[in-house]
Amino acid sequence: MKRVVVTGIGAVTPVGNNANDFWENLLNGVNGIGPITRFDASEFKCKIAAEVKDFDPLTVLDKATARRTDLYTQYALAAASEAVADSGIEGKVAEEEFGVYFGSGVGGIQTLCDEQAALEKGGPRKVSPLFVPKMIINIAAGQIAIRFHAHGNTMSLSTACATGTSAVGEAYRAIKDGYLTAVICGGSEAAVNPLTIAGFINCTALTHAEDVNAASLPFDKRRSGFVLGEGSAALILEEYEHAVQRGAHIYAEVCGYGATCDAYHVTAPSPDAVYTAKAITDSLRGVEVSPDEIYINAHGTGTALNDTSETKAFKQAFGEEEAKKLTISSTKSMTGHMLGAAGAAEAIVAVKAVETGMIPPTINLLEPDEECDLNYTPNKAVQKDIQVALSTSLGFGGHNACIAFQKYEG
Repeated sequence: MKRVVVTGIGAVTPVGNNANDFWENLLNGVNGIGPITRFDASEFKCKIAAEVKDFDPLTVLDKATARRTDLYTQYALAAASEAVADSGIEGKVAEEEFGVYFGSGVGGIQTLCDEQAALEKGGPRKVSPLFVPKMIINIAAGQIAIRFHAHGNTMSLSTACATGTSAVGEAYRAIKDGYLTAVICGGSEAAVNPLTIAGFINCTALTHAEDVNAASLPFDKRRSGFVLGEGSAALILEEYEHAVQRGAHIYAEVCGYGATCDAYHVTAPSPDAVYTAKAITDSLRGVEVSPDEIYINAHGTGTALNDTSETKAFKQAFGEEEAKKLTISSTKSMTGHMLGAAGAAEAIVAVKAVETGMIPPTINLLEPDEECDLNYTPNKAVQKDIQVALSTSLGFGGHNACIAFQKYEG
């Protein structure tokens, strides 16, 4: 089996349009949530979101590509371009050994809404010939592969809100098993529009809070639902010997991945948390580490069911008392829930935490839920020398995924 390392990162998020700004703003507790600006939300019960700010696609795309791509693909291309440049991988790996594993929860949903409106207004001849290739969920992966001449396996997967973690985990397996040498992996989402917001409101998933500092409240007993976020994140995973031979900077080593399904309910996590716990323990197979040397970036959506279920999963995976030694936080308190991009963004957080020994906080955690009684790093970043960082993700349909990174010692 091959060893796998992280050699590049890139991000477009509600708290920064590059990986460095994203990380620094998380450490500083910057809240990316604000009033919705993409449309008039005055008649909606939810009026806030975690939008990407000041994103100019023409900084990374030519005008023709920008015109022919949905916003979710533009975010993906921007994040992937940053990660590739950061890694220096371009031109340093055989094209047939270079892959792309990049997913989305809902893909080009804004394009879908725009073209449905065009159909209703002007009939079928008004639907753009670019409708399908702008909307489909695999096209971000395809566009990334085209840009970087990645002729290895290029695929898009969707496990709802676990998508980003699933993409990173499956890329890890492909390299570990010798099928690819390097992979651009991650997720992207751009779903702040009336249809998506209305849909999540009506399935009672979104908070109705209008105070941005009392909205996304993971593990706080005042929590009332998640805040929709958007953006993209990308990582370059690479076979260890290849990375070393070309002198790449190595952020961390990928040391495990677990993926399960509750097979319980279309939206709710299983209350027994058995299979979330199994994904966690599977990600740590063969890893010798004490819980007090572990950081976990929790899924932590700020919904009543998720946070108690996830707390239960941590206790099952590590033991009731040992779980109290873990250091955990939810950066969704700052980014909102980036859906299919969340797991990839949070994988970057885990990578940076294990590299730097800095743990970003769960902001606005003022009234901890008695059932969420672990160390969720309230309000301020902390410094801690950790050896392993995990990122957990849960998705509609019962998807559970956990990716594990360990400190790279050289």
